[in-house]
Amino acid sequence: MRLNSTKLLLVGAFALMASFTFAQVVEPTDSTKVEHDENVSLGETLIIGKGVIDVAEGRKTPVANTVITREEIQDKAVGNVEFPEIMKNSPSVYVADQASGFGDAKMFLRGFDQSNTAYLLNGQPINGMEDGNVYWSNWQSMTDVANVIDVQRGLGSSKLAISSVGGTVNIVTKATDLKQGGFVRYVAGNDSYQKATVGYNTGMKGKWGASILLDYWTAHRKYARGTGGEGQSYFVSVGYKPNDRHQFNFMLFGAPQEHDQNYSKPLVTTKNSNGTINTPGYDITGRKGNSNYGFYKGEALSLRTNYYHKPVTNLNWDYTINENASLSTVLYASMGRGGGTGNLGRGLFSLSQSGYNVFTDEGAINWDEVERYNKTIVGGIGTGTSSTSSKGMVLRASVNNHLWYGGVTNFNYDTKTGWAFNVGADVRFYEGDHFQQVVNYLGLDGRQENNKNRENNLITNTYKANAWSSLFDSADKKDRVNYDNSEKINYQGGFGQVEYSNDIVSGFVQGSVSNQSYQKFDRWNYNDKSVGVVDGEISYKDGEAKSKVRNKTGWNIKAGLAVNITPENKLFVNAGKYSRQAFLDNVFMQNTVEFIDPAVDNEEILGLEAGYKYVTRNLKVNINAYYTKWENRTDSYTSGNYYDINNVKVTQDVRYLLTGITQLHKGVEIDFNTKIQKGWTLRGYTSYGDWKYEGNADYRIQDQNSNSILVGNRDIELDKVKVGNAAQFTFGLGTKVDVTKNFSFDTDFNYFARLYGNVDVESILKDQVVGKKFTGEKLSPYAIVDLGATYQVKFGTQKLRFRGNIKNLFNDQYLSRKDAYGYFWGLGRTWNLGVQYSF
Repeated sequence: MRLNSTKLLLVGAFALMASFTFAQVVEPTDSTKVEHDENVSLGETLIIGKGVIDVAEGRKTPVANTVITREEIQDKAVGNVEFPEIMKNSPSVYVADQASGFGDAKMFLRGFDQSNTAYLLNGQPINGMEDGNVYWSNWQSMTDVANVIDVQRGLGSSKLAISSVGGTVNIVTKATDLKQGGFVRYVAGNDSYQKATVGYNTGMKGKWGASILLDYWTAHRKYARGTGGEGQSYFVSVGYKPNDRHQFNFMLFGAPQEHDQNYSKPLVTTKNSNGTINTPGYDITGRKGNSNYGFYKGEALSLRTNYYHKPVTNLNWDYTINENASLSTVLYASMGRGGGTGNLGRGLFSLSQSGYNVFTDEGAINWDEVERYNKTIVGGIGTGTSSTSSKGMVLRASVNNHLWYGGVTNFNYDTKTGWAFNVGADVRFYEGDHFQQVVNYLGLDGRQENNKNRENNLITNTYKANAWSSLFDSADKKDRVNYDNSEKINYQGGFGQVEYSNDIVSGFVQGSVSNQSYQKFDRWNYNDKSVGVVDGEISYKDGEAKSKVRNKTGWNIKAGLAVNITPENKLFVNAGKYSRQAFLDNVFMQNTVEFIDPAVDNEEILGLEAGYKYVTRNLKVNINAYYTKWENRTDSYTSGNYYDINNVKVTQDVRYLLTGITQLHKGVEIDFNTKIQKGWTLRGYTSYGDWKYEGNADYRIQDQNSNSILVGNRDIELDKVKVGNAAQFTFGLGTKVDVTKNFSFDTDFNYFARLYGNVDVESILKDQVVGKKFTGEKLSPYAIVDLGATYQVKFGTQKLRFRGNIKNLFNDQYLSRKDAYGYFWGLGRTWNLGVQYSF
């Protein structure tokens, strides 16, 4: 929305402070002090795995990055705040969907989504192996254990062959603290949010030390109605240092949770000819409305509940071989259990068209009306998956279980003459299982399932949508519904780097090569009569169809050069070329073991960037320019309808398979951080991006019910269409003032503009059929002001600390994103207040 006069005054005040700062702060320092200042963010912590944790601080040749310290994380991101929110005060970072539910926020970096930004936890990749996605609900309370977050835009410093098209986010957790002590904290927030946390560090007692953290949180909603949640977190870190040459650290972190979700909606409600509501809009639900939520027999029930438990553990070993050589290794494992609920059988919209009032006048679900429909089913047994021809509706859970383990090792040799060498390996093994199970029959007595292996299979059992239950209780094969498949993804990579530096110049060349193998298994759509062995691609045995293993090779090479003009001024250029394997979801036909034909080739990414850094004791300025071209991108898109060349709807429930997409992202970023005087700091940033599609792409259309291809290769017109979902212009200013020794306040102003709706394939094709050029919808710009304050009192070695935050102080109303189904309202005014006792 447009800025009002109050916000304009705030912008003017910030600009005046910035101009005063640049005019007054010119105190130079020597290079030794500058280097020290750039490395203090890691704090007094036993940091392990330095050889595999590629934070930009240790790089002689710079990259475009922003380091977020533990102090800022603890102040601004603990409590009812989405983890990506802590990164929004950085250039080219955009965060959306915070109002969807706890952990449902999405972050975009230089216009690329989370699946194309690499996230590393202590050097361990955490992007999903199947599709690259990251679900922040699996990492609740990450802010409690994060010691530093290093947001590297673009090429970054990581040596791994990872999906860093947009950039790399390194999350370094606290290890075993050097000092003994602990804390107890309680945080309360809007909408009954409560969180209690306790942590304790033994300190390094001789060769051993340990740190633990436990917490519990709950809320009846995040912001919108029907977005309640509950969860726990646990963190254990055990350090062992037998001598000066070896360091070990074991970490276990888990955050089981369950939360109800809110999705996008149209602005205006549509109704059927019989007067029943077809699609609820914001006009009847309001900004806080939720058409996934309602009441069943007097109790709240959500159509969309996410529940998951994903404990992750890693073991780091740092070995100092001698003064020149060192070896760092991390071994890790993760086991994910859980899923998300939804309807199976007849859909809500289908029932509404049949005259059932499944939506209330406020746009909520009337679950009792769904049960009334189910009671009309003769025999009380539901069947089918089509939204129109099925009998009955049940509440199901789509289960996504996985086991993931691997390791990264890096050998470093520093000649002490300017040359340094790195070589290492990255190995990952992944197995995933996907099926559906019944959560609630909604008045039915059971459900009959028919597939190639089990005809007329009656199912009457139910399974809880609960994070802890999902660890030990999920449906056996005979109780699974709708689909049942698995996959294996194995990855082996090697990398190396050569770096040279002296007082004037520094440079590096870095490369990696990797092999990724894919294999899928299906226990639903095939049997021995229909498969056997087909052209060596698919085999069948013991009720399971299996694809052959397909391997794909990927590689990348990066190089950079920096020149120290003076101790305060540095120029640098970096360039990189990636050949990245496609995600598994784009290699196989959905819910089959059949490879997409023709085979999907590697995606090609070219990255170029140049930068300037000015650093003194009191002022840091960064200017970066970038150019990223992403060619041969593959994507898939699920839609409700397919229209033929006459713009007539042929069928519904289809999947578009797109290949040969090219995106071009280029832009400029500026940020600064300065100390005006003791106890008063100011920071700011701005970024301007030009992100659009280049050329056209190919598409095919798959029927999701039969998995058959309805339409072969056709051309879709994408040239010059703006890339959607993220603001292409951002601006921010923030300040922190220590009013007294014990009291401080801080505020941040963020402005987002040039924001376009998601590219809707269905809309493009409908425009294309009638000869109209598609242009993405442009959303209104908006601004947000956040305010925080801290007061602390010390009692010797003990401390009592109060912290309060108000997000979106002026309760600005804005649309944060638009997808094919509607709009996402942004998060309104929220708050939290916490008290912490440290000892």
